Amino acid sequence: MKQLFPIKHVMGYLLSLVLSAVALVVLIPDLSYNVKLTILLVSAAIQASIQLFLFMHIQEEKGTKSTLYINIIYALFVGLVTIFGTLLTMIWGYM
Repeated sequence: MKQLFPIKHVMGYLLSLVLSAVALVVLIPDLSYNVKLTILLVSAAIQASIQLFLFMHIQEEKGTKSTLYINIIYALFVGLVTIFGTLLTMIWGYM
C-alpha cells in the first residue's frame, strides 16, 4: 500500500500551498518594495523547482537528462524573449 500512495505528490502539493501563502505576505502594506519583491522572487523560484522535480519528474529520466535540461533552457529563452520583446514594443518603444 505504501508504494501506491503518492507521498511525494502530496508533499509537493502542500509545499506549493505554503509557498503560495508566503507569497501573500506582499499584501502587508508596511513592507518595503524591495522586501516584497525579494519574497515574491524567492518563493516563485522555490515553487518552480518543486514543480519541476516533483510533478514533472525531471529527476526520473536517466537517459534523456541532457535533452530535458536543453528543453528547459529553451523554454526559459522563449519566455524571456516574449517578456522583453513585449516590454520593448509596448513600453520602451514609445519613449
